[in-house]
Amino acid sequence: MKHTEIASELFSKRYYCSQAVLAAFAEELGMTKEQALKVGACFGGGMCKAEVCGACTGALMALGLKYGMCEDGDLESKERANSYAVRFLDEFAKQNGSYICRELLDCDISTDEGKAYARANGLYATECPKMIESAVLIAEKLINEIGRA
Repeated sequence: MKHTEIASELFSKRYYCSQAVLAAFAEELGMTKEQALKVGACFGGGMCKAEVCGACTGALMALGLKYGMCEDGDLESKERANSYAVRFLDEFAKQNGSYICRELLDCDISTDEGKAYARANGLYATECPKMIESAVLIAEKLINEIGRA
């Protein structure tokens, strides 16, 4: 199953966008699906504050699993991971106009009014899946890169 299919299926089961994106990559990056779902649980809806899109945070966590610093003093990995994070966010914003949830949805889903607006206008069913697919495809490209940073 493709990463986009896995993420889409998880989101359709009411997991957050952050969980769906991270879990789509988890096992190949050394994390179980269950661990990914738990780690990503507090990042949906722009960290519940309509800030950075949860699909982006899920992708950034996947990139961290691939490229992140995990040994004391490994500043090369730290810099490489930061480079991939910036590249991801720049490309996501280029494709979608922003990486901020409230800007992507044109409403603030951290408020009851914003959540009601998003539901009434089908934004979770139309816009969020597009953001998930975009995040997965960009992350997939960066995860599969060899020798660039």
